[in-house]
Amino acid sequence: MKVIYQDNHLLVVNKPAGQLVQGDHTGRPTLLDEAKAWLKERYNKPGNVYLGLVHRLDRPASGVVVLARTSKAASRLSAEIRAHRPRKIYWAQVAGKTPLKDAWTDHLQRQQFFSKIVAAPQGKEARLSFKRLNHHNGISLVEISLETGRHHQIRVQFAHHGFPLVGDRRYGSTLAFADQAIALHAREMHIRHPTKGEEMHFVAEPERNWLL
Repeated sequence: MKVIYQDNHLLVVNKPAGQLVQGDHTGRPTLLDEAKAWLKERYNKPGNVYLGLVHRLDRPASGVVVLARTSKAASRLSAEIRAHRPRKIYWAQVAGKTPLKDAWTDHLQRQQFFSKIVAAPQGKEARLSFKRLNHHNGISLVEISLETGRHHQIRVQFAHHGFPLVGDRRYGSTLAFADQAIALHAREMHIRHPTKGEEMHFVAEPERNWLL
């Protein structure tokens, strides 16, 4: 975990691929655990440290995660995200040569640990747009603007349209990326500060293996 920004209301970090954001049945260490420990040590805080999770990032993905340091901030940030006001930019490496740019609208239906494309009006509408930044050795590097935040949305839509994410075996990839990782990185988050009302812009640069 790398800290990108912090103040009395926010803690913004770059999550490494393979790390859980919050706990599950496996009991593995999580981003929340690490972030709370970082705050506790930095500010020499006794007792429990509050940290609110307002959005998620898939375990095998990396990138920007915004955490709330107060319940007030958590409530306001959660309301922003439910209203789809924050702007999220992702980078992904996908198999094949994508169009230079495109926009997709599909309908997704979640089935426990998976999601799939279904015919309208079943499922929930999923919208994204993207542009191709580079193409090399059969792999495209794309920048994605996510308009809706459905479960596994980017992974499912790119696989459905014939461009599975590198390393994403769950959705049909035959290409390896890195241990416990897929080639999906949340690079930017534009979000309104929960108390100041200012527009904030956070960037988490990916690792070197993202350079095609």
